[in-house]
Amino acid sequence: MMTKQTIYIALLLGASACSQHARVADNAVKPVLVTEVVNHDTDDPAIWINRADTLKSLIIGTDKDSDGGLYAFDLAGKIVGKSERLQRPNNVDIAYNLYLAGRLTDIAVATERETNRIRIFRLPDLQPIDNGGISVFEGEAQRDPMGVALYTRPGDSAIFAIVGRKTGPAEGYLWQYRLQDDGKGHVKAELVRKFGKYSGKKEIEAIAVDNTLGYVYCSDETVGIRKYYADPEKKDDTELHFFGQTGFASDHEGISLYPLSDSTGHLLVSNQQANSFMIFRREGNNEFVGEVPVSTVESDGSDITPVTFGNKFPGGLFVAMSNGRVFHYYAFKDLEARLKK
Repeated sequence: MMTKQTIYIALLLGASACSQHARVADNAVKPVLVTEVVNHDTDDPAIWINRADTLKSLIIGTDKDSDGGLYAFDLAGKIVGKSERLQRPNNVDIAYNLYLAGRLTDIAVATERETNRIRIFRLPDLQPIDNGGISVFEGEAQRDPMGVALYTRPGDSAIFAIVGRKTGPAEGYLWQYRLQDDGKGHVKAELVRKFGKYSGKKEIEAIAVDNTLGYVYCSDETVGIRKYYADPEKKDDTELHFFGQTGFASDHEGISLYPLSDSTGHLLVSNQQANSFMIFRREGNNEFVGEVPVSTVESDGSDITPVTFGNKFPGGLFVAMSNGRVFHYYAFKDLEARLKK
């Protein structure tokens, strides 16, 4: 568990950042706990569910620096593992049951900005299984990978990485790669698609996939949230919807999907400079539901699950990055209660 001194330092760091940007609202939802502090700069979390024992599940988070890495946190927020050194890992996502070396393997995939690669690690031990990394955006003048989301296709369980970057063209900004065994127990990637519009205003970092309904969402920062089909076999790159174009203080950031059923639920999108999350419906035209102020400061990334982990997090667990080199763990019921007020 975190010491009182560690928590105090994290809060001081958050307060310092807050003084330069929008302050945390007096009525902001408070986290159940704050993680231990990483070395440099937290950016994006992903929740790994241990299906054999959910209480041994992990939160995998990036520490964004030239001497950074992936950290594994337990449900108490304690650091319990770390990957090999990575050169500015930005975002991370998780997929289950990639067939590798004759067995089903859970994976974490992170972008490594300074090497223009994605990195792939076995879970839960964070051992690399990518033979040193997989180059992305090859042949492009602008590479610098940032966002990543994994899509698992229903039916054949094929796994794809959808990758975004710091800047790029107005069309074909996102590149999609199929991940497979290279025959030697490492993961290889095949480029299968280039899609997605880009405003040119700032960047597209946050990406999230709805595996069940087959959609991918991405935050075009300062502009809005774009929606596409996730399956490259559809051969349809039409932008299905462009929403959330009003109400944000500035940057549209982390996107998280909370299912209420197989076809309904919420999309939570970070209103970064307002220290809040904007809630949209998962279904239909992603109608705006409301805004929830939170205690996170300048949140870049987030993830959510309806799993309660032995009722430790009523309604499910919501994890959000915050300034101060930490992640915040929330009970979703606390956010939901504020949404209903």
